[in-house]
Amino acid sequence: MMGLEGKRIGFGVTGSHCTYDQIFPQLENLMKAGAEVVPVISYTVQNTDSKFGYAADHVARIESITGKRAIRTIPEAEPLGPDFPLDCMVIAPLTGNSMSKLANALTDTPVLMAAKATIRNQKPVVLGIATNDALGMNGVNLMRLMASKYYYFIPYGQDNPNKKPNSLVSDMSQLSATIESALQHEQIQPVIIPH
Repeated sequence: MMGLEGKRIGFGVTGSHCTYDQIFPQLENLMKAGAEVVPVISYTVQNTDSKFGYAADHVARIESITGKRAIRTIPEAEPLGPDFPLDCMVIAPLTGNSMSKLANALTDTPVLMAAKATIRNQKPVVLGIATNDALGMNGVNLMRLMASKYYYFIPYGQDNPNKKPNSLVSDMSQLSATIESALQHEQIQPVIIPH
């Protein structure tokens, strides 16, 4: 593996609030590996308080870990294509809502614009899914992305098959390894795992 030191990695966070505790350690790992991490946050992340914490606290923690002000608007994200390109863009967690938009070329949040800007440059986009309907109505969107060039998945599995049979969640502990593989244009295997 090539390592991540000196790599410029966009890190998009969308609104799967229950997954944030799994994401923060991965941000810290990227920083320890010597990557430059550019945080990008969806409007939901910026504005939604939940039982999992306050939006302002989540944003502050992301910015504290990365040492950068998060990209918060579509106009702020667009220059990641032509002017400030990334080596790789991560979206983790990727909600079912954002997954469906990404698969259907809708670009209405800063995170989706950052992904579009990265694809424009033919660079990898790493996806860490966390959605209750990946094996339901959103299954077609998951498969569309899996069959599309430049998209790579953090290995995922059913997190609660009895109570939530359509739910899939990525094993976020494999995020760095997935990025390293994606930078070599390879999908880490196995991609479907017990969770």
